[in-house]
Amino acid sequence: MSTKAKVAIIGSGNIGTDLMIKILRTSQELEIVAMVGVDPESDGLARAKRMGVATTHEGINGLVAMPEWEDIAIVFDATSASAHATHSKICNEAGKVIVDLTPAAIGPFIVPAVNGESNIDQPNVNMVTCGGQATIPIVYAVSRVAPVHYAEIIASISSKSAGPGTRANIDEFTETTSQAIEQVGGAKKGKAIIVLNPAEPPMIMRDTVLTFSEDANEDDIVASINEMVKEVQSYVPGYRLKQTVQFERYTEQNPLHIPDIGTLTGLKTSVFLEVEGAAHYLPSYAGNLDIMTSAALKTAEKIVVARQAQVGA
Repeated sequence: MSTKAKVAIIGSGNIGTDLMIKILRTSQELEIVAMVGVDPESDGLARAKRMGVATTHEGINGLVAMPEWEDIAIVFDATSASAHATHSKICNEAGKVIVDLTPAAIGPFIVPAVNGESNIDQPNVNMVTCGGQATIPIVYAVSRVAPVHYAEIIASISSKSAGPGTRANIDEFTETTSQAIEQVGGAKKGKAIIVLNPAEPPMIMRDTVLTFSEDANEDDIVASINEMVKEVQSYVPGYRLKQTVQFERYTEQNPLHIPDIGTLTGLKTSVFLEVEGAAHYLPSYAGNLDIMTSAALKTAEKIVVARQAQVGA
């Protein structure tokens, strides 16, 4: 008899399908028993059926009506920010933990490499965004060395890796990521930009992180960033620095003016990242999918381990 925690995924698009395959192939803690969609012809539902996972195309109501519902402990929501509030209410009232892969941000933000042990006792946890999962660890790596006054991130992903759900959530992406840069990354002010690149052949996910902090030792910042990169690589192997970290100092003789913040002196740090996907569903250029689903999987596994520890205590 399996001792794995039973889970379901709502959303049979790119993100949900990639997550399903990850759970089936790699997880020692989770067993996926249901895949939920709204399009009976979706590739995600078809793949789930072929892999022996129960399916429904009737959304959250279809999931509640399935015999698997009673034993499900965790539900992943890979739909849209607008739909998440309804999903969260139904799941939480039934005693299910919901791991939110939309930018709805109803529950607390979790970035495994930064605050992966925090808030895992909550009924709803939010995985920020793909850009947030890639860049917030770097902002935090700088902020633990020197206070960060401003952090700006630019996430550039292949247009082919952005499905309907991602496109519908663009506005929420910038808002949610900006909030998490501040709340989790530690920046006083955060800004997020996303670029859907239509280039052919498709480009691998690239992320630029710009921070402006109080002056600090450059070697200490580089060491902190390298340590953080290794931590993220423990669950996203394709995460890496694209080039060496760049620095630029601003003194009273050449201060930097940032709108809505003011004129500052200090250290600008520029970090350039690349995220190559594991190609569980889409090709390796879709690192934006891989880092999001990997972070959600890591978080759910931490929730299961923490619950088992509580039962055994």
